[in-house]
Amino acid sequence: MRHGKKVNHLGRQTAHRKAMLANMACSLIEHKRINTTVAKAKALKQFVEPMITKSKTDTTHNRRIVMANLRQKEAVVELFRDVASKVADRPGGYTRIIKLGNRLGDNADMAMIELVDYNEIYNAGKKEKKTTRRSRRGGSKPAAAPVETQASNEEE
Repeated sequence: MRHGKKVNHLGRQTAHRKAMLANMACSLIEHKRINTTVAKAKALKQFVEPMITKSKTDTTHNRRIVMANLRQKEAVVELFRDVASKVADRPGGYTRIIKLGNRLGDNADMAMIELVDYNEIYNAGKKEKKTTRRSRRGGSKPAAAPVETQASNEEE
């Protein structure tokens, strides 16, 4: 029985699973989106989001922790340089999983996992937030404009 066990083993031994997730995370950081199965995408999301959170504060300790998990220097450099600056103001939820349907060969559920801030298609439709929610009342500019037009009409 697997009551309360939250790790999806993905049909692999521990070392194989960790190596696969590290490789997938490096590919995700490099290409910004990858296609995989839904189960692997969910496991990758749990694996890579703490790494992105650690990359937001650039310390030697955080770099060593991320390097121990990712195992590729180029991916760590890109994560701390490019990705961290892009997601600096985001409090979490750095990845998005989009289901794609079934694979032709074995009918596996496929999904695309991507970094949220790198998709311009989804982010283009959203409007900028207003800086304030207070309404303007009795401003002098709108009241002054009709008075000037009336004065110019009287002169004519």
